[in-house]
Amino acid sequence: MRRPRLPHWTATLTWKAAAFIAVMCCCLVALLGALVHVSVTEQTVGEARDRALGRLADVTAAYEAGDRLPPDAGVDPPGLPPRLRELAADGKRGTMVGEHDARPTMWAAGPAGGGRALAVQFDYAQGAHAIDALDRAIVWSSALAIGVTLLVGVFAVNRVTRRLHATARVARRISAGDLDARVNDPRAQDPTRPQDEVAAVAGALDTMASSLQGKLLSEQRFTADVAHELRTPLTGLHAAAELLPPGRPTELVRDRVATLRTLTEDLLEISRLDARTERLELDSEPLAPLAERVVRASGTDTEVRVVRGVRVETDRRRLERVLGNLVANAHKHGRGPVVLTLDGPVVTVRDHGDGYPGYLVEHGPQRFRTEGGTKGHGLGLTIALGQAEVLGARLEFANAPDGGAVATLTLPQDGLKEPGVPDGGA
Repeated sequence: MRRPRLPHWTATLTWKAAAFIAVMCCCLVALLGALVHVSVTEQTVGEARDRALGRLADVTAAYEAGDRLPPDAGVDPPGLPPRLRELAADGKRGTMVGEHDARPTMWAAGPAGGGRALAVQFDYAQGAHAIDALDRAIVWSSALAIGVTLLVGVFAVNRVTRRLHATARVARRISAGDLDARVNDPRAQDPTRPQDEVAAVAGALDTMASSLQGKLLSEQRFTADVAHELRTPLTGLHAAAELLPPGRPTELVRDRVATLRTLTEDLLEISRLDARTERLELDSEPLAPLAERVVRASGTDTEVRVVRGVRVETDRRRLERVLGNLVANAHKHGRGPVVLTLDGPVVTVRDHGDGYPGYLVEHGPQRFRTEGGTKGHGLGLTIALGQAEVLGARLEFANAPDGGAVATLTLPQDGLKEPGVPDGGA
């Protein structure tokens, strides 16, 4: 049997605090109300009991003197509670609150000889009404106190939760890449003010964001500076390599120089992506011919399957870069056959090799990372992921159940058109 699930709003700190305050108020009010009720009841009943016993002593003296008994006294009067009658028959005196003629009555009884009871009575309605009025006052004042306390408590907790929500929103913005986001909690910025826990968390988050931003900016500048400085000597090296006489050593030198130039350009591209300075140049492109051009330009044996072709509003150069890197990575690190599948705005590139490493599937590509002594994935997938984000697309990495790596690129749905439909309308 499944346990019933509570609504999502019950998990909030405000609701939990309100429930806790309400329960504690109810418990406290119930305890105080019970104490007041018991105390006042004992006092009221005690006063009535003393009065009844005093009246019984006077009536007993008159009865023993043979005087006429007053109207509120008698021997075995009707309406005398049976327990009190038995107590008097045993030779003892006692009092009891009961009813007579449907009204609250205080009875006092004592022995009258021959197993009879001499009893007195007087109206107890005023005392009973006083206790009832007290109970009503306790209930209403308790409800008012609980309501006011609950409102004040929820208001106070809301002030804290609003600050926590603001801190959480800033943390999400930072995780999304907005390193300029700050909480700027007034308490954290003013050291003379008392610092609560929320201010401490907000201050720590702002400090962490500033430190992270500084380190990332330093890394981006270093990467860009290194790549930029390498371009000039590499250009000269490439020109010098072209002047070398034909031969195997010359081919090796030219190959290494070309690799270095590609790596330098990749580093410059990554630095631009990290700096988020890229701007889109949108145009309407049929997706199937674009994918076929990418495959032809790669010079690889890649099969293109078109399930459903569409026209997309995208930056052609960036999309070609993404698809080209995915195809190149599939051939370089996987095994054939490599298949590029188009199904509307979803492009899938699959190889039949050993699949992506676990860290890549779980956390995405990481620059130059290797695992288990194997060759790493370089910068190709990192650039593909960065360019996909610029395009507003989603790039996901997974491993097929029957083996092989699967990269899935989902392009934005805005601006999609079926093949053959002009840009101006349907």
